Amino acid sequence: MEGSLISKAYIVSGMPQLLLAPEQSPGWTRLRQAYQVIEADIHQQEADLILYFSTQWLSILGYMFQADPRPEWVHVDQNWHELGSIPYQFVIDTNFAAAYAEEVDQLGYKTRLIDYRGFPIDTGTIVAQKLINPHNRLPAAIVSCNMYSEKEETTRIGQAAARALQKSGKRAVAVLVSNLSNRFHVTKIDPQQDHISSQKDDEWNQKILEMLGSGDVEDVAQCVREFARQANGDQRFKGLWWLNGLLGQTNHFSGQVHAYQAVLGAGAAVVALLPSVPVAAKDLASTLGSEEGSQAELVEELTDFEQFTRPQSPAKTSPQSPALRRDIPAATLPDFEIVSSSSAEPVGNYPHARRYGDFLFLSGIGPRKHGSKDIPGIDFDENRKVLRYDIRVQTLSVIHNVKKILEDSGSSLEKVIDIQVFLTNITQDFAGYNEVYNEVFKNIRPTRTTVEVGALPTPIAVEFKVIARP
Repeated sequence: MEGSLISKAYIVSGMPQLLLAPEQSPGWTRLRQAYQVIEADIHQQEADLILYFSTQWLSILGYMFQADPRPEWVHVDQNWHELGSIPYQFVIDTNFAAAYAEEVDQLGYKTRLIDYRGFPIDTGTIVAQKLINPHNRLPAAIVSCNMYSEKEETTRIGQAAARALQKSGKRAVAVLVSNLSNRFHVTKIDPQQDHISSQKDDEWNQKILEMLGSGDVEDVAQCVREFARQANGDQRFKGLWWLNGLLGQTNHFSGQVHAYQAVLGAGAAVVALLPSVPVAAKDLASTLGSEEGSQAELVEELTDFEQFTRPQSPAKTSPQSPALRRDIPAATLPDFEIVSSSSAEPVGNYPHARRYGDFLFLSGIGPRKHGSKDIPGIDFDENRKVLRYDIRVQTLSVIHNVKKILEDSGSSLEKVIDIQVFLTNITQDFAGYNEVYNEVFKNIRPTRTTVEVGALPTPIAVEFKVIARP
């Protein structure tokens, strides 16, 4: 469409089976055929670049942008290495990468341009590129998916891409690489009999596809949280928030679902979205406002020491918490328990914290998420044995939980005076844990003891034991 920053947008699955073994399953074959339709469609688009957002290129602190002009390597997927290797070469629009990073910088998020040989490109982006732009007819731009970002932040990252296109005078094809439901079979299956892993996932996938087929991108964005909760959305299906921000947060599209099939139980689709009105950029001022909060901003939030000099809102109290009254001398305050409503639930018969006089004593705090048994930064096999974990992700999540407990106790991270840290592999994990720790506590400087333990009660790699002032 004339005057539109986005000529067309696509949602595609980045599963390697579609590139390396489509013949093994009728469903995989249909998805591969849909990819061929998309390739031909993109060839007809008048665009300057392809803009990729893949849920498989994960970042923890901020956002990364591929800035190597010609990244080239041989890739093997870590989960399905038996499918074989994938040699690849991209042509990257480095000027746009810099412009995009600058726009995200202005939002206050950390950014990094990646420009060195051998930095891995994720499977999903490689699969999409090999199937829709195999000869590099269009240069590419690639931004990472922050694994902790929430709706407002992810939407803003999409809006920043639109502003970068506008300032660069460029027009893009947008490609979101993401599954719908992302629940895989837990036992080995014959690919010929592949199917969506649960009926509920299938029903939710079809609801989302019905809306996308009608071009209702904004409506889908409003459903993402519930969809992710009900159908285990791929990275909580947050890529749709990015796409919605990029496309202007409207329903002004015509949509077409080219294919929907299972890939080892996950919901994979190929969808095209054509703007019915020109896609334009929102100015920076209109995108800034109240932020609903996200773990992606945790380090920025935790190191914003100006917040400790601002007037604090009244602490949460309960009939069991008389000690939060500031008019009672601390030495006379009784001992009482504190149970946080926003941190991960205890796994045993103990409270999150106990207030005694001038001190808050926190129980051992791990990285589990509130309201679930999910452990960030960890991958399990089908028997729930740990395959791999990321100590940085786990450490950041532990600090997030500690912060919530302290805030629910009327305290804050700035008032921490002592930390004991338990690592299950100090040789392997100390450097990564220490890097994240220093980001948060470098100006607070509590005393600290770090020890290695043989195991922790759940399959986690790090736990904090904290003492703080109320």
